[in-house]
Amino acid sequence: MSNLNPKANLQFISANHAAAMAATLAGRANRNARGFGGGIYPITPQTECIEYLSKQDIEKGSVVRVESEHSAMGVCIGMALSGARTFTASSSNGLSYMAENVFAAGFYRLPMVMMAVNRTMGPPWNIWVDHGDTLMLRDSGWIQMYCEDNQEVLDSILFAYRLAETANILLPAMVCQDAFVLSHTMMMTDIPSQEQVDEYLPDLNLPHRVADRAVTVGGLDFPHETEAHRHQHHDAMMRVFDVYKDCQVEFKKVFGREIPDPVVGYKTEDAEVLLVSMGTVASTARAAVDSLRDQGIKAGSVRLRLFRPFPHLLLEKMLASAERIAFIDRNVSPGMGGIMWSEGRVTAPKDALVQNYMIGLGGGDIRPEMLEKVFADLLSREQAGPPQIVEVGA
Repeated sequence: MSNLNPKANLQFISANHAAAMAATLAGRANRNARGFGGGIYPITPQTECIEYLSKQDIEKGSVVRVESEHSAMGVCIGMALSGARTFTASSSNGLSYMAENVFAAGFYRLPMVMMAVNRTMGPPWNIWVDHGDTLMLRDSGWIQMYCEDNQEVLDSILFAYRLAETANILLPAMVCQDAFVLSHTMMMTDIPSQEQVDEYLPDLNLPHRVADRAVTVGGLDFPHETEAHRHQHHDAMMRVFDVYKDCQVEFKKVFGREIPDPVVGYKTEDAEVLLVSMGTVASTARAAVDSLRDQGIKAGSVRLRLFRPFPHLLLEKMLASAERIAFIDRNVSPGMGGIMWSEGRVTAPKDALVQNYMIGLGGGDIRPEMLEKVFADLLSREQAGPPQIVEVGA
């Protein structure tokens, strides 16, 4: 606790409540513009986030309880098109039911924010963590960030609004957190003041919002028009890297804390063997790296915080000196392997041995000793093999 600001407003809360608090503060900060709104529908393990949000007094706007996830995103689209700052949350099969409108929000270039609790897709039904639910939406045109702790969840939602609403971005953003490992785990979290959030988040002025005049939204495009729109969308996504840096600087000025970089390294400077992961696996990886360092093995770890846009150049730089690299995926694309590995392996040095391990699928505990075994397998290999599922049990 010694690294916490003694003057901070510290509360012992779950990441679900942290997300709801951030959304509330962001919504109130837009009171002098078009206000705040969102459509909400419960699904474990996201439910307590939207329960908490629905009880908040936000002076301009409303949170609408609807009958399904598809409708929840539909409400968000309508509110966002009117120029409101917009928020929702979902998980797993709720995200799949919402998918049509998730793509619509991306293609409409609506800078809304969604908190997604990563949970295994069913059936069979499973309420524990797996990254496959949000990764299935990786082509929907949303920015995707994966968090490691509760403070990062809260900070990332505020950060996501600033990033998404920047005039040359205007893209929706997902802030992703691991089911139960974060969503229901209580941690000391610094809650910023409304004045700080007001300073960090300018009033939203959506240039293509629906106003008093009649407009058509989502009409028919001919091929060349669609080509132009996709080009614009892709260009905006690629501008995220530069705007991300600017938003980081402003965040530090206002809140006194740092937003993690898109790619976060740990003991990578001289590492010969690296483990790449996302979400809470990264903290476990650091413990495994420390143990291996004590054994004289030059190990390091890399956390991929930003998955969309995919930070190819940043990851390539982080992996440049590694001789052996393990991509740890908490997901599986049947017939292919881990999704992060399939996209990230091209960033590895050409002469490096790169192996994919899928671990913790369905929410199985990932402990440091398990990752040490992964390192041991990686070090023993003469060549890479097919993607490997590591069963860790309950």
